[in-house]
Amino acid sequence: MDNINELIDKLAQDTVPVRPAHHPFMLSIEWMVVAGFYLAAAMMLSGARHDLLLKLHDPWFSGEIAALVGVFISTALSAALLSYPDLHQKRRIAFAPVAAFAIFVLVMLFAWRADNPPAPLPVHSFECTLSITLLSVLPAGWIFFVMRQFASTHSHWAGGIAFLFAFSIGALWLRLYEQNDSIMHVVEWHYLPMIIFGLIGMWLGKTVLKW
Repeated sequence: MDNINELIDKLAQDTVPVRPAHHPFMLSIEWMVVAGFYLAAAMMLSGARHDLLLKLHDPWFSGEIAALVGVFISTALSAALLSYPDLHQKRRIAFAPVAAFAIFVLVMLFAWRADNPPAPLPVHSFECTLSITLLSVLPAGWIFFVMRQFASTHSHWAGGIAFLFAFSIGALWLRLYEQNDSIMHVVEWHYLPMIIFGLIGMWLGKTVLKW
């Protein structure tokens, strides 16, 4: 009995204090703040489109930016919840990106209908997708590194949503920077690639975030 008590005392002394995990809401806010600084730094380096203030008076452009910000916020919150094994018992909120993307698609549909006659297509095409992807690589890698410290039981979904969060940062930057009013171009080369980016994130999540 004495040996057992000594063993218990020794194990109690050897324990290392465990830092409690942040609440997912706070975690998502931290991610959004860091991403906001990253976006601001990118805008400072690249500059904004010279008619940005004028374009913000365009209801469909403002609606597009607002809907894209909604995707950014909802994917940050969802990725944070998906980092926890039980989704922090907030399963419905974890599916917030579904509603955010539905609103985003609706806004882009109305913007496309309002683009009549259509604005001229820019001379470039896939360069926009490449630019967004390059800007998204750093936040995608960073958020994967942070999520590895948790114990997600939905690793594929967590990876896909995390990549969509990172891609929305790049998409916001390019929309505020690029001098382009063609909705057809924006849909084809800015936003449709989100699907591929999300699928890549799901594949990586299943490999990297699995424990």
